[in-house]
Amino acid sequence: MGGVVSPILSNIYLDKMDKYVEQVLIPAYTRGKVRKTNPDYDVLQTRQYRARKKGNKQQAKTLLKQMQQLPRRDPSDPDYRRLRYVRYADDTLLGFAGPREEAEDIKRQLGEFLRDHLKLELSQEKTLITHAHTEVARFLGYEIATQHENTKHDRLGHRSVNGRIVLRAPTTVIEKKCSIYMKHGKPSHRPELRNDDDFTIMSRYQLEYRGIVQYYLLAQNVPQFWKLHWIMKESLLKTLASKHKGKVTDMVRKYQTTTETPHGTMKCLEVIVPREGKKPLVARFGGIPLRRQNAAILTDQPFLVFRNQRNELLKRLLAEKCELCGSRNNIEVHHIRKLADLNMKGRAEKPAWAKRMAARHRKTLVVCQDCHRAIHAGRPIGQHIRT
Repeated sequence: MGGVVSPILSNIYLDKMDKYVEQVLIPAYTRGKVRKTNPDYDVLQTRQYRARKKGNKQQAKTLLKQMQQLPRRDPSDPDYRRLRYVRYADDTLLGFAGPREEAEDIKRQLGEFLRDHLKLELSQEKTLITHAHTEVARFLGYEIATQHENTKHDRLGHRSVNGRIVLRAPTTVIEKKCSIYMKHGKPSHRPELRNDDDFTIMSRYQLEYRGIVQYYLLAQNVPQFWKLHWIMKESLLKTLASKHKGKVTDMVRKYQTTTETPHGTMKCLEVIVPREGKKPLVARFGGIPLRRQNAAILTDQPFLVFRNQRNELLKRLLAEKCELCGSRNNIEVHHIRKLADLNMKGRAEKPAWAKRMAARHRKTLVVCQDCHRAIHAGRPIGQHIRT
């Protein structure tokens, strides 16, 4: 469940359902080229035309306002139906333009097909019928609804948004993501990251933030993620301040800078690690414009960094300095079988290298060759250093 192969298996097994919907249901519930005009709208339009011809501009303006409170086409036209279908893995969405009774009939027929041909039960709790004008449907983490606003007009004075499909990031999702970085209603530091270096901490926050935001770039309300940005930024600054036993303002002065984006200059936080003879390593938090994109490329799942994994990113990238003595000569990596070996009962006090690995919850340690030999020989670290 939730594995990489799940969408493939779903596509194989549910292929018969796809064909049933496309070859049976859609032809049965799709008819008509365009809805008939609304009779009430036609009456007002005729009166408005006559008033304008007589030069009665005020009456024509009043009638135009009344017209724009009514739909131009008849929403109850019995000769017009539309059924649309989309599926990802086992998540399915059908869009239907027609009465609720026929929507119930489509649901019933689909449930019978799944039961009789695929031996699957249609979940009545999860299979919902929602009115797109007054409710929202959930699909792949998005809210899907139709827009309706009679006051929005294009340059010709026509209503420009009514009936258009809109994607939104659910408010509950934004609040849930914000709560990860909060405690007692305020942004809080993450003590489990204090043993990591600044580069790793900032990279981790940026990976988490970017993964969430980029997944919802199709949403109309993507600017609302500024709340998440602010809370994560405060949490990041507090984590760095806790690590260095300083103040948040000190961290702001040390790391705040600006970066160029396709939409202009933006403030961000940045850690730069210089490397001799190579381009510096740069970790940045922020610098992602919160603007809706019509053709954003989404990942199936927002990127998540699990809190119980402490991968020292900077050490992995550099691996040029011993984490025990600071030497830059003959760098190697010391491995242990599992973390539980560091905390076995009955053993003498752990050596310095074991304490370091236990504190960071890591099974590897970047060390120089001399320290590596000292670890395996059981000697205290530092005896190999000549004075």
